[in-house]
Amino acid sequence: MMFTVRTLIFAGTVICALMGLAIIFTKGGSAAPAERLAPLAVDGPAAARPWVRYSGWPTRGTSKFNSLTAIVSPPRPEAPRKITAPLTGNPAAGQKLVADRTRGGSCIACHVMGPAGGTDLPGNVGPDLSEMGNAGRDDEWLFNYINDARVYNPDTVMPPWGTHGLLSNSEIGDIVAFLKTLTKSAPFKSALDDPSRRPIPTEQRDNLDAMINPAMWAVEERAPALWKAMGPTGAACTSCHATPDQAFKTWAAAMPKWEARLGKVLGIEEFVTRHAKATTGHQWLMQSEENTALSTYLRYLANGSSIAVDVESEPAKIAYERGKALSMRKIGALNFSCADCHSADKSAQKWIRGQWLGDLRGQLDHFPTWRTSQQSIWDIRKRFQWCQVAIWADDLPPDASEYGDLELYLAAQNAGQKMSVPGIRH
Repeated sequence: MMFTVRTLIFAGTVICALMGLAIIFTKGGSAAPAERLAPLAVDGPAAARPWVRYSGWPTRGTSKFNSLTAIVSPPRPEAPRKITAPLTGNPAAGQKLVADRTRGGSCIACHVMGPAGGTDLPGNVGPDLSEMGNAGRDDEWLFNYINDARVYNPDTVMPPWGTHGLLSNSEIGDIVAFLKTLTKSAPFKSALDDPSRRPIPTEQRDNLDAMINPAMWAVEERAPALWKAMGPTGAACTSCHATPDQAFKTWAAAMPKWEARLGKVLGIEEFVTRHAKATTGHQWLMQSEENTALSTYLRYLANGSSIAVDVESEPAKIAYERGKALSMRKIGALNFSCADCHSADKSAQKWIRGQWLGDLRGQLDHFPTWRTSQQSIWDIRKRFQWCQVAIWADDLPPDASEYGDLELYLAAQNAGQKMSVPGIRH
């Protein structure tokens, strides 16, 4: 059996780190117990640089809008824009615009808009507008609510369509004209079309059955092979962890955690990268096929364990608060936050088109998860990235400290949930 030994000498004290087991020898030669710290390669990034968005994902530039690292979006108007003459919009053009999915998902993603607006899986995040033409709203109010609803409700989840340049003034005028024609409720053909009656989706597939969940291949075949693979140092995971099913029976349920050597929250995927590099020499960058397989495996070993992360120690508590603040930051051209979609007082337990928006609790215990629509395993950081791209915001590299803070906050919201990995979702 081969081991990697690293020796550090400081002020007469010798510290021998043997694959994660730390023992301190004092000047006199006597041994003293020390905290067991797994070796980590602390220098350099844990993900590819420069970061390039995944192949097939939208490539639109969104750097002029808020992200998790920058506050740059145009400010909201200080007052409603005055409209002194009736708008002369084109209702037919407005009807096309409210269903245009290239403009951030369309108005129908959040609103029922009657037979003229279409009844193909509309959402109910926003109010039913099917009879908006009977509401008595004037052109000025309608224009400003579409242009930037924050002039009436600073905490609205309505995107600032005009302020963020997604719709021009004339296009907003067309939508106003169309809204004024809406006078009849929507005649839904089935309960599936009606968001108020649409059945709440439940996942009942056996996610641990390899015949059903392809991600189990990573657990049963790929990860065990990687566990035994010798790296450039001559060591493998099995060199120190011959019985991973015992050593890691609950470990993943306590991740992510604050890591003082990195000065940030460390998740399992980044741990795999940095620990493997420090011990075996393997270069398993985050979101590589090898990293995803091993990260899924480590969480699988903790299945049935309750999520219980540290948010009480001082640095973890601070990171948690940062994550909470990030979850409420409105980002992207659509100006959404995590809380806008997943908090009970906003849009959780509602539909955005045919997608059910769940609470924050229940969003982590099944990650990494097999995405049937993508035919691949996604870890939670990739889910963060896609959420940002979907709302027209810049995504970050998976090892970004902001994602660590956000993951810690999310894990705390899921405390007590029992892990069941790999999950399977659409």
